[in-house]
Amino acid sequence: MAGEPLNTDELEARLAELEGRYAFLDDMVNTLDEVIIRQQARIDALQTQLEHLRDRLNEHREDNPAPGDERPPHY
Repeated sequence: MAGEPLNTDELEARLAELEGRYAFLDDMVNTLDEVIIRQQARIDALQTQLEHLRDRLNEHREDNPAPGDERPPHY
């Protein structure tokens, strides 16, 4: 096969195989792209939620200081 030329039928068979592989890989890339888009949207939503929770925690800490942070009443 390395030294002899392929006939038309063999070339058509190889081309059909390559086209099939290309179609499969193209579909796989599109599927993975959709997964990445959904994952990024979820990451963005989780980051927003984390920022909101962090803000709420900081507000809670400001309104309710830890017992060790308060001055004793005799000061």
